[in-house]
Amino acid sequence: MNLVDPLSVYALWLRDVKRFLRAPSRIIGSIAMPLLFLVFLGFGFSGAAIPGLPEGVDYLQYLVPGMVGFTMLFGASFAGMSILSDQDVGFLKEILVAPVSRTSIVLGRIAGGSTTALVQAGLILLLSIPLGFEVDSLLSLPLAVVFLVLIAVTFVGFGVALASQFSDSEGFGLVVQFVIFPLFFLSGAIYPVGSLPDPVQLLALANPLTYGVDGLRAVLVGTSSYPVAVDLGALVLSSVVMVGIGTYLFERVEAV
Repeated sequence: MNLVDPLSVYALWLRDVKRFLRAPSRIIGSIAMPLLFLVFLGFGFSGAAIPGLPEGVDYLQYLVPGMVGFTMLFGASFAGMSILSDQDVGFLKEILVAPVSRTSIVLGRIAGGSTTALVQAGLILLLSIPLGFEVDSLLSLPLAVVFLVLIAVTFVGFGVALASQFSDSEGFGLVVQFVIFPLFFLSGAIYPVGSLPDPVQLLALANPLTYGVDGLRAVLVGTSSYPVAVDLGALVLSSVVMVGIGTYLFERVEAV
């Protein structure tokens, strides 16, 4: 048995993508909250004097990369929910007893979850343009995609790792929401991290989404708190770590 079976990875990726595209309610639900944040906060605080906001940057410009990052976090983390739904219908047991390595199963899940999260983030980015958002340079879009992929892989890995420890979707959903919102508020998505108290800033520095949002802001808006290389390096590290943890924990799941 190969450690990584490309055909199995592709099959699981394709299944997750088809399930996502065939559920319009899921697509709408996944972008509704970030879009509401974007509209109400973007226009509500337009022109307000927000401490720590980069000089010359409109709040809507500052907010959009944060909402894109939040969409990635929300969509990618809930990718673990599909594992539990497959468990409920018996599909998880079938793939666990199949002659396919657990690593291939995890990589297929991560590929599918990352793709659906990228679609959701792309929709938010497109919808922000009629609201007044302007990309600093179209040439920076490929680098923005790199940041989006790394954010997705990081948090899909987190979702897989967390789902591996649960047997019911209700408990998983509660814990994920409990984790998501602190990560969101500590990422600098809606206000500068520098305006937080020093002890809280240390927590923000340990949050992978902080570097994801800052990197997106650097390439889409042209302003950032850290060098792009630092943001990129932190996300590469977090994605490798979370994929490793997700794979390790999923390999311990029993086929029952």
